[in-house]
Amino acid sequence: MSAPHPAETRTPPSAEDLPLKGIRVLELGHYVAVPAAGQLLADLGAEVIKVEPPSGDAARQVGWTRDDCGPMFSGYNRGKKSVVLDMKQEGGPAAMMRLIEGADVLLHNFRAGVAERLGVGSEALTHRFPRLVYGQVSGYGQTGPQSHKPGFDIALQAESGMMSLNGVPEQEAVRVGFTVIDVLASRTLAAGVLAALVRRGASDRGGVVNVSLLEIGLEAIASAWSEFSLFDVMPQRCGNGQATFAPAADVLPTADGMIVLSAYTEDHFRRLCQAISRPDMAEDPRFSANDARVTHRPALLKELGQALSSFTSDQICQKLSAAGVVAGVVRTMREARETYGGDDYGIFVNVDADQRADIRIPGLPFTLDGCRRRGGHLPSLGEHTKEYL
Repeated sequence: MSAPHPAETRTPPSAEDLPLKGIRVLELGHYVAVPAAGQLLADLGAEVIKVEPPSGDAARQVGWTRDDCGPMFSGYNRGKKSVVLDMKQEGGPAAMMRLIEGADVLLHNFRAGVAERLGVGSEALTHRFPRLVYGQVSGYGQTGPQSHKPGFDIALQAESGMMSLNGVPEQEAVRVGFTVIDVLASRTLAAGVLAALVRRGASDRGGVVNVSLLEIGLEAIASAWSEFSLFDVMPQRCGNGQATFAPAADVLPTADGMIVLSAYTEDHFRRLCQAISRPDMAEDPRFSANDARVTHRPALLKELGQALSSFTSDQICQKLSAAGVVAGVVRTMREARETYGGDDYGIFVNVDADQRADIRIPGLPFTLDGCRRRGGHLPSLGEHTKEYL
């Protein structure tokens, strides 16, 4: 009998064995990119101290006046401590240094040069605190001719080429419907910080993690860059669907709504035809190969739409999934919450704020044994100032 694998003999992690327990993070961030990274680190067990100016994180009251925890702030700041600190007042810089001295990680999204003017630039701090992991997000990077420019998500969706891919050919380019570059930047920043902490564990040396929204936007469309490089043809907007495959990401009507499906390989297209009781379509010269389906896409979608019209969206998606065909119901946010917001999935968590009802939003976007998804409290502006100063 063989000996058990070492992994099989390990003691399972306990529910309180959070991977970042004991790590202190100072977050000097506004809006989305840095606060979302700080929240992810907090979900993993870090103590995150949100250091705010007297006016607070600008996201607190974006589109909101009822209290100081508006929708954008509520999405990315649970489980943190709020400390108000005015760096322009006497004693402010010294208080900031005391906080940094006890921190493992510092995060900010100041424009290039602002951190240096406030005395918290990367070079000065990492020289004074060599174990500090210093993470910063900017619009266009810390150096170069555009480093001074403010960088918001929408500007970098445009500058990176991302917007040029969204929409339909006959109309203007369309932005992605949420702050996609900011969110991707937050995940990238968190990954960089975690990598730096792992390195620090081996070398006792911190480091600087630089993330720019421009680099995030460019890298996010890597497959489009590959297509552009290989074919030397500019990728074109095509709305739903993909220009060189069919059916691929095409939206089709059902008896009660819409679905999106992809079945562009020959095997998957035949499975699709069998599942909807139209095996003849796979033999039709217009649809028998991908190139032909792309050429005759309008006729293909018409035939598929007629075949799907007798099914509800849920019925046909279940049928197609059983056949190994990728399909999904096009749901509203309300419908998505009704479908995936229950205990069967455990994705949504409770978030509370002073003097208002709890809200439920998605929690940590992955699972890790011993690290359950946790809700949390949204800190009022300056709620923990006395505790930390």
